[in-house]
Amino acid sequence: MLAARLVVSALLLWLLVTKIGANWPQAIPDPTTKTLAWLSGALILTFGGVVLSAVRWGAVLNALGQHPPLRRLLSLYLAGQFMGNVLPSTIGGDALRVARLSRENGEAPTTFASVVLERLTGWVVLPLITLTGLALNPGLRELGRASTIAFATAAGTLVLLAAVLGLTATSGRGIEARLEHNEGWRRFTSATRFGIQHLTRQPAATARILATAFAYQLVLIAAALMAARALGLPAGVGPTALLAFVPAVLIAQVIPISISGLGVREGLFALFLHPLGVPRSQAVALGLLLYLLNLVVSLLGAPAFAVGHRASPVT
Repeated sequence: MLAARLVVSALLLWLLVTKIGANWPQAIPDPTTKTLAWLSGALILTFGGVVLSAVRWGAVLNALGQHPPLRRLLSLYLAGQFMGNVLPSTIGGDALRVARLSRENGEAPTTFASVVLERLTGWVVLPLITLTGLALNPGLRELGRASTIAFATAAGTLVLLAAVLGLTATSGRGIEARLEHNEGWRRFTSATRFGIQHLTRQPAATARILATAFAYQLVLIAAALMAARALGLPAGVGPTALLAFVPAVLIAQVIPISISGLGVREGLFALFLHPLGVPRSQAVALGLLLYLLNLVVSLLGAPAFAVGHRASPVT
């Protein structure tokens, strides 16, 4: 699987680069003070997104009765980012977070459930942000294929989420019964049921989790806006355009066909932003820049990844 994803990533990037051809020079901004300021802001916001991710994870854990310190969750999150983005593997950073935290708290099912629920909040928030962006700016609904794909991605994600949640609530019946032999599916559905049962009894905690999830995604969109300004993208690529299109890209790039979304992310930015007057070379450059910003922040997790789990002394 890893080899196949490497091949797909390389192939997609090669197709994009070949299509752009000699237009690459216009994608590279002049190294002015203003450009560096925008890049610095984008980098700071990207790191802020990781912090908010840890806060979101902590809010889910608190709702499930676990109260690890935020500093520890941030360390685990950075270690997971390092493993998932710098050391691409078929395991991923989420598995690392579950393994290390569950060894510390002795609550493997609860820890697994917290990560599942944390990820599910993204599938609620991202499509809603895209639909909001399309609603706020009517012009974004008139971009032909770009508008259609963005809307279909958001609507399809909500439908898929509803279907998955419906399947987890119908244990032993229909499709879910035929999937019961799959250990991964059983763990996922059990974790989802466990988490939802807790959250339905804690509306205030659920609201905090969703508010943090919205804040996290909006910070990533703000980072994308600063990166766009650093690259000198046209003024048409404003806040509402990124509200509509960045979440759709974030949804699609997690499909496990390439490494860290390479190729998928850049191709979608070219699709979404070209109707707004953005040269394809700049759109691809935006995708690559966001990847590099995430990679730089992920490198901060190298010490946490290397140290690993320190077992508590037996008393």
